[in-house]
Amino acid sequence: METREKEFLSLIEQHKGIIHKITKMYMDDRDDQQDLFQEIVYQLWKSYAAFKGDSKFSTWMYRVALNTAIIFLRKEKKKLDTSGEFPENIAQEEDQHNEKEARLKHFYQAVQQLEKVEKAIIFYHLEDYSSREIGESLGITEGNVRVKLNRAKNKIKELIKLQGYEF
Repeated sequence: METREKEFLSLIEQHKGIIHKITKMYMDDRDDQQDLFQEIVYQLWKSYAAFKGDSKFSTWMYRVALNTAIIFLRKEKKKLDTSGEFPENIAQEEDQHNEKEARLKHFYQAVQQLEKVEKAIIFYHLEDYSSREIGESLGITEGNVRVKLNRAKNKIKELIKLQGYEF
């Protein structure tokens, strides 16, 4: 195996959590998440030669992964259910999973209903990026990031409440 390939695989292994988070934010079905994961890795590999190291690998990876997720949704014509209706068996699912898994599930369901920019801001925030770094990555001002982040957090709280889950 070539050195460049080994380097790429090592970086993917080191940062695969990023890809998993994005797939969960954009897809609710496990098979769709796996398909998106593969598509992201493929797109990362295709564009890896163009990565010059001007930014951190993880920052570059976020951009490629987020763009791939958005394009994947359009290309596959997968529409997320944003009608506000949730599975009737949600209480049953909570019984089957521990409390942490249930909270994550509700969180990701709520995040899936956010606008694309809101999803990206929440994702960067979860990865401990500063408002300045988020703004630079998304091409918006630091102040706008803070406003959108607060609005997205409030939206998530309301969506989770609509699911019948209390904090």
